[in-house]
Amino acid sequence: MHDFSNQVAIVTGAGVGIGFEIARQLASNGAKVILNDIDEHLCTKASDAIQDAGGICKPCGGDSSQLETIERLVQTASKEFGQLNILIANAGITTFGDFLEYQPSSLKRLLEVNLFGTFFLTQKATTQMIAQGLGGRILLMSSVTAHQSHKNLAAYGMTKAGIEMLAKNLVVDLSPHQITINCIAPGATLTERTLEDKEYINTWSRITPMGRPGTVQDIAEAALFLTSPIAGQITGQCLVIDGGWSALSPSPYE
Repeated sequence: MHDFSNQVAIVTGAGVGIGFEIARQLASNGAKVILNDIDEHLCTKASDAIQDAGGICKPCGGDSSQLETIERLVQTASKEFGQLNILIANAGITTFGDFLEYQPSSLKRLLEVNLFGTFFLTQKATTQMIAQGLGGRILLMSSVTAHQSHKNLAAYGMTKAGIEMLAKNLVVDLSPHQITINCIAPGATLTERTLEDKEYINTWSRITPMGRPGTVQDIAEAALFLTSPIAGQITGQCLVIDGGWSALSPSPYE
């Protein structure tokens, strides 16, 4: 559907789930992919699967909220493939907790991964893109919880809303360099993690207007659109992918 030939992409948090599917689809459409995951084994396994299917993919494991890993990711793209054109900052964590009992240690790690890591990875990647003078595409991962309140996700939703504001604000800095920056905000999505809940499909099928939760393919196809050449006039935006759930916001706990 999209031609990513001669494009080099970094995808973080891509060992499984949404990140892996984005990396897989990018590679199958011609991109050279630097695949990151904090789990070194998953990182190598995911990269090997993409290569076995004929894609070009190099693993680069490590915690993408750490400056050393951020530096290594961008250097790997430059050294291995000569440039960096696309960043998809997918890595993030979710912590659940009652607001009145939420612990500082949980918030510290949440902020470190979701905000600190996203901010400085975006900074490093765009610095490389600006130096190249070729423009680029940045895609950040938000969540439907940045738009609608959700039980026990006050801290998580706060970080995702912050990511969306980062994308909106960076339009000022990046547009002169022909770099677009956008977010996608998935709603309920079938992944290895969510499928651990045996009631997940039934619950979210019942309360989602489109009658089903999303799939990783749904999210990846939106990601490819926003990072493709045809989306050059879209920047500072967030695309919610939730089957209409946020229009009504019925609780999954009722």
